[in-house]
Amino acid sequence: MKVEPFLAELNRLRQDVGRDETDIEYLALHHAFCFISYKMNEFARYLDEAEKRGEFDEYKESLED
Repeated sequence: MKVEPFLAELNRLRQDVGRDETDIEYLALHHAFCFISYKMNEFARYLDEAEKRGEFDEYKESLED
């Protein structure tokens, strides 16, 4: 799995919630997006390890249907 789809989805969720710095949901999504953006290499390694464990198998299978 690539980092970019995860960042794109986090960004979409963040935009859907709307910018409200008093809302914990917005803050969580915003800071997760920022942190992962800054640490893309580390997140890519994490995703590679998760993929080796088969954590994305069901997701990939759902795309084939």
